[in-house]
Amino acid sequence: MTVTIISVLTAAIFILNIFLAAALVFLERRDASSTWAWLLVLFFVPIAGFFIYLLLGRKLRQKKLFKWEEGRKRIGIESLIAHQMNEIHDGTFPFQDVSTKDYSNLIYLHLRNNGALLTQNNHVKIFNDGREKFDALIRDIEQAQDHIHIQYYIFRLDQLGNRIMDALLAKAKEGVKVRLLYDDMGSRSLSKRHFKEFSAAGGEVETFFPSIMPIINPRLNYRNHRKIVVIDGKVGYIGGFNVGEEYLGLNRRFGYWRDTHLRLEGNALYPLQTRFILDWNQASARHDIEYDEAYFPPQPEEGSTSMQIVSSGPDEEWEQIKDGYLKLIHLAREYIYIQTPYFIPDASFYDALRIAALSGIDVRIMIPNKPDHPFVYWATYSYAGQMLRAGARVFIYDNGFLHTKMIVIDDEASTVGTANIDVRSFKLNFEVNAFIYDEKVSMELADLFRQDTELSSELTYEMYMARTRMIKSKESIARLLAPIL
Repeated sequence: MTVTIISVLTAAIFILNIFLAAALVFLERRDASSTWAWLLVLFFVPIAGFFIYLLLGRKLRQKKLFKWEEGRKRIGIESLIAHQMNEIHDGTFPFQDVSTKDYSNLIYLHLRNNGALLTQNNHVKIFNDGREKFDALIRDIEQAQDHIHIQYYIFRLDQLGNRIMDALLAKAKEGVKVRLLYDDMGSRSLSKRHFKEFSAAGGEVETFFPSIMPIINPRLNYRNHRKIVVIDGKVGYIGGFNVGEEYLGLNRRFGYWRDTHLRLEGNALYPLQTRFILDWNQASARHDIEYDEAYFPPQPEEGSTSMQIVSSGPDEEWEQIKDGYLKLIHLAREYIYIQTPYFIPDASFYDALRIAALSGIDVRIMIPNKPDHPFVYWATYSYAGQMLRAGARVFIYDNGFLHTKMIVIDDEASTVGTANIDVRSFKLNFEVNAFIYDEKVSMELADLFRQDTELSSELTYEMYMARTRMIKSKESIARLLAPIL
C-alpha cells in the first residue's frame, strides 16, 4: 500500500511538472534563458522546485498598478512630455548646457517610453558615506514645514531607524504631514504595530505588496526597491542607501558600506514627488494622496544640472532603466565606469559592453570583494571575468562592501539610483534612477570611482584564469541560475 501511494505521488508530481513546464514555454512566453533555468529547477528538484516557482517564478500581470490621473492632469505632465518630445525631435529644445544636446536621443527615449521629463535647474549633492547622508537627511527632516514623504526598500528599527523615526515623530506632533512607505519583503521585520505612537501623532504608514500569509510572503519577486525622500517638495533624496545600521558600516560581516546617494533641489523634485505619490497610492487602501499645490511648490532657478527621474518595473512593457543603461554605453566615446554590487548582465547588456571594450573604449567595472548573496556573487565574478577577455578592466573593492549602482561616461553623463545590473532589477523589481547630463556632477562621480580604485585590487585575466576548480564549479552553477537570481 505504501509503495502504491509513493508511486501515485511520484507520478502526480511528474505530471504536475510537465504541465508547469508547458505553461512556462507556451503560456508565459519568457525569454529562452529564464525558461531553461526554470526547467532545470523543476526537473532536477521536482518537489522543492514547484514551491520555489510559486514563490519566485510567477509573472506579474501587466496591468496599471500606479494611478494618479487627477494629479497628472493638474500638473499637465502629458502635455509637458509631448512638448519636450516635439522640440527635441525638431531640434528646437532650449538646452541650457550645449553638451546636453549630445544626449538628446537618450533624453527622447526616456520621454517617449517612460514619461521622464527633463529638468534643467537642479542642484545635486553627492553622498558616498552613510553617516554623512543620514545626518543630512535628519537635518532636512527637522527643517520640514509642510510634509515629509519617505520611502525605503529596507527600513530597520535599529539605532539608525529609531533615530529617523524620532525625527519623523517629532514633526508629526508639530502637524507636519508625514508618510512612510516601506517594502514588505525588504522590511519583513516590520509591521504596523511598530508604528502605533507615530500613527497616533498623525503619521501614516503603508506597506508595498504586503503578505497575505502570516509568515511567508508568496511575492518574493516584484518588490519595490526604490529609495525616495521628498521634503516640502523642495528637497529630495534618491540613491542606494537603505535604513539600517549596516549602511553606517556597523555590521562586522560587511564592514564599511560604500554606496552613493544624491540630495536634489530643483524641478527634479516634481517627477520625484510624482513617483512617490504613485507608489503610495498603489499601497494605500484608505489614505490616497490627492493633488495639492504644496506638493509642487515653485522652485528657485539656481541650479544648472539637467536630469531625468526614470522608473521601471515588471508592470511595464519595456525595461526602461536597462534601456537607458544601454543607450549610455552606446553613446560613450572615451570611457565607461560602472560600480555595481551585482554584475549579472543579460545578453544585450553584455554584448553592448563587450563591443565597447573591443572598440577601444576604456571600460572599467568595480564589484565587491565579498558576497551578500553567494550565488549572485559567483555569477558576478564569472561575468566580470568574461569581460576581461574583451579588454575591460575589473576592480575588486576591498574597503568593505560596495553597494553603489552607478554608471559614468566621458565626464558628461551619469546615472545613480537603485537598479543593479541583473535580471532582478531589469525585470522583476520596481526601481528608480536619476539620469544626469552635467559635466560637474559626472566628473565628481568619476573622481569618486578613481578614488575607489585606490582601495581596490585589480583582477587581471591571468589571475582570473588561475582560479581554483572550486570557484569554477561555483561559477558554473551560478551561471545556470543567473536568469532567475
